Amino acid sequence: MSLKIGIDVGGTFTDFFVDQAGHGTRIHKTLSTPSDPSIAVMNGLTDIAETMDPPMTLEALMAEVDTIVHGTTVTTNATLTSNGAKTGLITTEGVRDALEMRRGIREEQYNNRCTNVVPLVPRYLRQGVGGRLDRNGKEIAPLSLDDVKDAIEIFKAEKVEAVAICFMNSFTNGEQEQQAAELVRELMPEAYLTVSSDLLPSIRFYERVSTTALNSYIGPILDHYLNQLLGRLKDINFKGILLIMQSNGGVMTPEIAKEKAALTLLSGPAAGPGAGLQYVKAHDQENCIVVDMGGTSFEAALVVGSPVVVNEGEIDRRRLALPMLGIHTIGAGGGSVGWLDEGGLLRMGPESAGAAPGPASYSKGGKKPACTDANLVLGYLDPDFFAGGAMKLDVQAARDAIEEHVATPMGLSIEEAAAGMYRIACTNMAQGIREITIKRGFDPREFPLVVAGGAGPTHSCLICEELQIPFQIVPRESSILCAAGMLMSDLRHDFVRTFVSKLNEMDWDALNDVISGLVSEGDALLEEENIPAERRSTIIKLDCRYLRQYHEVSVEVSQDHLDNHDEAAISTAFHTEHNRLFGYSLEDDEEAPIEIINVRVQSVGEVAKPSFQTEEKSAADASHAIKGERSVYVPEDKEYRNVNVYDGHKMVHGNHVEGPAMIEQVTTAIFVGGQFNCVIDQYGSFALYRKDRSDMVSSLLEGDKA
Repeated sequence: MSLKIGIDVGGTFTDFFVDQAGHGTRIHKTLSTPSDPSIAVMNGLTDIAETMDPPMTLEALMAEVDTIVHGTTVTTNATLTSNGAKTGLITTEGVRDALEMRRGIREEQYNNRCTNVVPLVPRYLRQGVGGRLDRNGKEIAPLSLDDVKDAIEIFKAEKVEAVAICFMNSFTNGEQEQQAAELVRELMPEAYLTVSSDLLPSIRFYERVSTTALNSYIGPILDHYLNQLLGRLKDINFKGILLIMQSNGGVMTPEIAKEKAALTLLSGPAAGPGAGLQYVKAHDQENCIVVDMGGTSFEAALVVGSPVVVNEGEIDRRRLALPMLGIHTIGAGGGSVGWLDEGGLLRMGPESAGAAPGPASYSKGGKKPACTDANLVLGYLDPDFFAGGAMKLDVQAARDAIEEHVATPMGLSIEEAAAGMYRIACTNMAQGIREITIKRGFDPREFPLVVAGGAGPTHSCLICEELQIPFQIVPRESSILCAAGMLMSDLRHDFVRTFVSKLNEMDWDALNDVISGLVSEGDALLEEENIPAERRSTIIKLDCRYLRQYHEVSVEVSQDHLDNHDEAAISTAFHTEHNRLFGYSLEDDEEAPIEIINVRVQSVGEVAKPSFQTEEKSAADASHAIKGERSVYVPEDKEYRNVNVYDGHKMVHGNHVEGPAMIEQVTTAIFVGGQFNCVIDQYGSFALYRKDRSDMVSSLLEGDKA
């Protein structure tokens, strides 16, 4: 048996998805170990080995594993908690404050109390050095090697662990940066080093210096973690391939991850959108919204034919100018704590109870009421069947926490307070979905919702009601969707070069030379990763704008367009995308020519993916799966009702459930709201649709007999 394992390390749980090479799949969850996430990885692998049929030793299991794809929140958490490495910055003399000044625009224009985010590199560790390049890369003043040595001596005295090098205009000529890098390697051989012309050779100084500093800040953390993980895997005789999930939805080798640590800042959730697309394809859909609600956070991402990629974003208000999936994250998970603000209004999150001590109902010392506690009081969770019964929940502890911190201060009953917590959590998540749809020019009502995470299916119906989304899919593996998605991800390498030219004055040969160089770089990396030529592909994009416009729009172009110098096709693509994003285009304005700023190339190496197992269709009657009844809160009615509780593991393709109802699996609970029904599709996923929109699943409802 040849096994592939996807592992997603989250803030509360570490998820595992095992593809057994045509013999089905297995899923597993274990509590994360924030002090050393690799311990949870080993704990989960040990549990999987012990529950195999027949049981195996951990070493025997690993002998069967040929690939592990791993997503981690190590770098994300280090950034969010300001626990990265002590970092020094070497930059051009006179511009060291660019890291703090940023774009010179206050983020909250009308908030006079808005304070600047604390830079990752303090001012005394930002050292300016002599030397200057003009915008074309021509040397105006030579690099002062003495200044570089002085900066290094300061770093050594201050016990700096990582160094970032970023000079003005070095995106056109990286020679001076490389000279400085040679000295750092010679005089600080133990320091982690990032050079901007290697990591991000593109225009805009603040974006480049911020990304470079961020990469150095988290680099030693990821390097240490991967060394720990690789060491533990070696100890159990793992001889297969380890791949690391990156923020653009692809995977990479640990060696590349160590060098370009910033590529992992959305490592965990980046696998979800690609997996979500596979599930909606069963319903002839190419677009979807994918949401993942775990124990600590809620992520939302958009898929339009393929997962939406953005060329830059922010993490904890710090600019990151590397391609990443357009994922919006908020602090809304099962562990999100309910609290009252200064005005006495109820809030949910972003503080999380996490895995330790966890919600009050975990009985691990947590005293604050969390979203999980509210769900327990509302009847969405069975206290004796949480994690399949492996963990008992304390209902009274949940009630006491809600009563003390929410119900009594607000003059509400415990049930009313729990319902308020639930509704506010759902509203927060609905707003997160608006961020990745409406703000990007898309109508959420036109997209099916793919629901993931252990807590997501408990809240999804109310979220859909608020956004008027008529159709949602809960994959059978929803609680570990990102771990499953990791095995569906290809190797991806992104390259960018600044190339400034008006489209109508384009030097097409020069443009093709730049693109050919980037494609060759990608092919060389894929060659090293043993990807044959027939499984390689290339995506080419141009960052375009109207002349003198501040922001660019990235549009995909084909090699044919470039070979044929097809200015009209590129123009049309840009005008169309600009109109979709901003509601207008200047297609007929001769005084607004199109200008190209950057060339982007993504090299893709296709890897083998797990196949979905389909089921034969059975009758609509799902009564065989009824476990009993339970009193649950129905938001539409604002009251508790006794509803059927179904065993999700016994439900098969074609089974139909009328809402309101509960469907329970070991790793998640699905609340089918009063306005929804549910039918099982051919992949075993739970397809929920509004009762007045049965047309969404008409093919599943027709011919109910086996």
